[in-house]
Amino acid sequence: MDMDLDEIPDLVPAGASETVTTPAPFVSNDEPIRKIPVTIVTGFLGSGKTTLLNYILTEKHEKKIAVILNEFGESSDIEKSLSINQEGTLYEEWLELRNGCLCCSVKDNGVQAIENLMKKRGKFDYILLETSGLADPGPIASMFWLDDGLGSEIYLDGIVTLVDAKHIREYMSEKKEDTLINEALKQIAIADRIVINKKDLLSETEMENLQEDIRNVNTLADILQTERSRIPLDFVLDIQAYDIHNADALARQTHKLEEHNSVHAHSIGHEIQTICIHFDQQLDTLEHLESWIQTLLWEKMVPGAEEDQNASEKSPVVVLRLKGIVLPPKDNHNASARKRLVIQGVQDLYDIQEGFAQEETDINDKTSKIVLIGKNLNQSHLLDSFKKWVHLDNAY
Repeated sequence: MDMDLDEIPDLVPAGASETVTTPAPFVSNDEPIRKIPVTIVTGFLGSGKTTLLNYILTEKHEKKIAVILNEFGESSDIEKSLSINQEGTLYEEWLELRNGCLCCSVKDNGVQAIENLMKKRGKFDYILLETSGLADPGPIASMFWLDDGLGSEIYLDGIVTLVDAKHIREYMSEKKEDTLINEALKQIAIADRIVINKKDLLSETEMENLQEDIRNVNTLADILQTERSRIPLDFVLDIQAYDIHNADALARQTHKLEEHNSVHAHSIGHEIQTICIHFDQQLDTLEHLESWIQTLLWEKMVPGAEEDQNASEKSPVVVLRLKGIVLPPKDNHNASARKRLVIQGVQDLYDIQEGFAQEETDINDKTSKIVLIGKNLNQSHLLDSFKKWVHLDNAY
């Protein structure tokens, strides 16, 4: 745990700034309301989440950011300065800091805090939501898809995971009897951006090995090495990892996966990996593809492998993250040359929406790709299953 936390910033009662706050500009009812991006910040205990958030709350960066601190997170001066009432319910008062940020401490998963925060629309452009060190970020991320009320005002921008360079390999290797995948591995597997903190504690060779270890778990995520949680703000803001309309970003990620050329579980033996299924044939319909995805995510087994019940019970397939870019099927009669279907999934929740390839993408490239991050992903079995279930001549 970081012991050299920044000094607590000066806190100003929210009402005190009203005399100098510029009123929010009038927005015509004809103009769509700009949705606010939410970044989930997660990481195992001691990874430096609180130091990062303290840095954001105190540094002069001319960005209006609302930070929701988890009350059960690592100890910090800011968290100690925010009280929770005696009943243990959410403390609803937001404190406005001198650098223009807003700060609140919560005991729940952040939904109620976000709803209260949206009453202050106009005072912030971004939301950072901290999770506790032991939290699985998957259910937290899925709430932005399931809650229609929240979805009308905010959207999930991405998940940032901080790791302690010195101890993360130990956490990744930890075996637990009551869970298939430990929390540290889940946090890495589901991340869109990974910050390796405290890099000064490792040698250059140790850091290279650690980074390769992390890439073998999650090949798609961007990785940044740092000390004392100092990172460029654009690494945690405007990630657009869940932008269903941006097919190009996913195409770049799959290209990175192909370049990495490592799709097998590696030496520390936790068997989490990233694999990619390619196919060039245009589908007749989405029906079989969706059925395959649903069986994989919900039944936690390779579709078509029901006859091998004993093996499936011993080694359930666990998908933590799903991404895909698919050529529209033949029954989509309105598909343009640049239209693509973008698939996003977190654990057992997924969505398929229409997106578009931009100018940088070759419209003559008709390859569709499905990327899976999870445990017990046998690529050859999945390829065979995919070809039979979706009725393809070939997949690779």
